[in-house]
Amino acid sequence: MAWHDPARAPRRRRLRLRPAVLRARVRLQFGGTGARRKERAQSSRPGVSQAGRADRTAVRVNPPPLSLYVHLPWCVRKCPYCDFNSHSARDGGAPTARYVDALLVDIEREARHANGREIETIFLGGGTPTLFAPGDIGRLLDGVAGRLSFAPDIEITMEANPGTVECGSPAAYRATGVNRLSIGAQSFDDASLRRLGRIHGSADIRSTVEASVQGGFETFNLDLMYGLPQQTVAMAVADLRAAVDLAAPHISWYQLTLEPNTVFHARPPAGLPDDEAAWAIQVAGAQVLADAGYTSYEVSAWARGAHRCRHNLNYWRFGDYLAVGAGAHGKRTEGEAVLRYRKPANPLAYMQAMEAAEEAVAARVLDEADLVFEFMLNASRLTEGFSEDLFTRRTGLAASVLAAAGAPALEGGLIERREGDAWHPTALGRRFLDDLQASFLP
Repeated sequence: MAWHDPARAPRRRRLRLRPAVLRARVRLQFGGTGARRKERAQSSRPGVSQAGRADRTAVRVNPPPLSLYVHLPWCVRKCPYCDFNSHSARDGGAPTARYVDALLVDIEREARHANGREIETIFLGGGTPTLFAPGDIGRLLDGVAGRLSFAPDIEITMEANPGTVECGSPAAYRATGVNRLSIGAQSFDDASLRRLGRIHGSADIRSTVEASVQGGFETFNLDLMYGLPQQTVAMAVADLRAAVDLAAPHISWYQLTLEPNTVFHARPPAGLPDDEAAWAIQVAGAQVLADAGYTSYEVSAWARGAHRCRHNLNYWRFGDYLAVGAGAHGKRTEGEAVLRYRKPANPLAYMQAMEAAEEAVAARVLDEADLVFEFMLNASRLTEGFSEDLFTRRTGLAASVLAAAGAPALEGGLIERREGDAWHPTALGRRFLDDLQASFLP
């Protein structure tokens, strides 16, 4: 495989990952109650799949840790940059009670795949989960607890947008069992927020954080973006300093990307920083966060002390997660097989399927080449790197498969092997993460 010099062709890296983002990787089509997979071409690196068949090893004495993702798909209005499965709530509002009923049916089915494992983490994503009243969230979590076993120290995160917390106070959500908020601030600059189509202002962010702390949340995340229209280094740094001043225990800081099927992709906003300007912002911002006592443990995640997001760490370490809700994607390990699956994306179709007791799941088993790629799609994001032992335990493949697949990235200086069985992205690999991940494409 010929390797191009990433420095000559800089690429913006995608820094945000949820299960929903994987839809492009899960090549499935719904048809009746079953699913069919599109045929894939033979691997451009036959050695990966061939070696995988030869070096397959049954090592899963213990299955991976298990999380739960719940998708709540409605927003007040869809942001022009958002490519997640979100839908604007109409004048009548979102049918939250009916949707929770559907989720409980879905959870009943998913529970059979826990195989005795406790749920380590739950993530309520969207959409805007705070459009659901605390009573809805409480009924949902009570239903989950009645069907699945919770780890004693379970982490339960809910996304919250500052402009929608009037649906319920942070204290009321805390009383339901939610113990971590992820607040979609995006910027503290009001002009930038307007350009992003956000419905809140900087004052709303500050009041939401204050109410969250007073409401009993000992940990929370602030979501911030950089590379915004007309944004300078000074503006991006000011956003981070504002988050630091609020003593946010965790900050997610990722670059705005123009994704297909979004308004911004069809009509790009004026004044977007070029790649070099975005890199200058990233360098300056990383220094601000490090100086303030934050540690980068993933390409877009910064935490103080023990406030890392355990749910996302399970994704990045290629753990398992059950998924419920419209458009939700999950991953399960069953014996020697690893499955990806998804639910219908349209909320109405999803609710109707649950009400009709239809098995509305599209699924496929990952082959050896896909296992290598999807493991690296996640693990390459970790600042601390990963071990060959983790690769083998999560994929069921021998370390020699990883070595063969990783040869181009090793030669290109994007990743390195250290003492023992450790693999670490290099500084170059972290900067050009897209190139590092693409080198493992089957």
